[in-house]
Amino acid sequence: MSEPPHEVDPVRLGAYFALVEVSDLLRHAIEQQLREAGGLTFVRFQILMRLRLTETGSHRMTDLADAIVHSRSGLTYQVGLLEQAGLITRAPSPDDDRGVTVTITDAGRDLIAQVLPGHEEVVGRMLFEPLSQDAARTLSGLLTPVRDHMRALPPRSAGRRRRSRPD
Repeated sequence: MSEPPHEVDPVRLGAYFALVEVSDLLRHAIEQQLREAGGLTFVRFQILMRLRLTETGSHRMTDLADAIVHSRSGLTYQVGLLEQAGLITRAPSPDDDRGVTVTITDAGRDLIAQVLPGHEEVVGRMLFEPLSQDAARTLSGLLTPVRDHMRALPPRSAGRRRRSRPD
C-alpha cells in the first residue's frame, strides 16, 4: 500500500517559489551589471563590500566566509584573485595565530565606488521600483526575522570538514 501524498501548503509553496525567482532574477541582473561596470563577480563584490562597510576595512577570513555564506576553500580562492588584482591584502590575524585577516585596499575602495551607482540603480529598478515605501518596509520586516533565524543556526565554519579521502 502506498503512502498518501504529502499535503503541500499552496500559500507557502507560492511564497517560496516567488522568493527564489525574485532572488535569481535580481542576482542575474546584479551579476551582469557588476561584470560590465567593474569586471567583478557577485562573490567578489560581496567580499569587497563587507570589507568596505567595516570600520577598519578588515575581516577575519572565517567570519567573512560565514558572512557571505561561502565555503572556506572557495573564499580562499576568491580572496587570492582579489589580492592578485591589488584590491585586498592578507595578513596573519593579530588575535589568532592560525587566522588570516583580509583588508580592502584603496584600489578596492575605488572599484567599489565605480560599480556601486550602477548596482544601486539595478537593485532600485528591479526590487524597489514596484514597491511603495510601506511595502519595502513590510518586506524588510518579513525577511529580517527569517534571516536572523537562519543566522542563529551554527555558521558553516563551525561544521565539520568533509574529508576528501577515507582514513
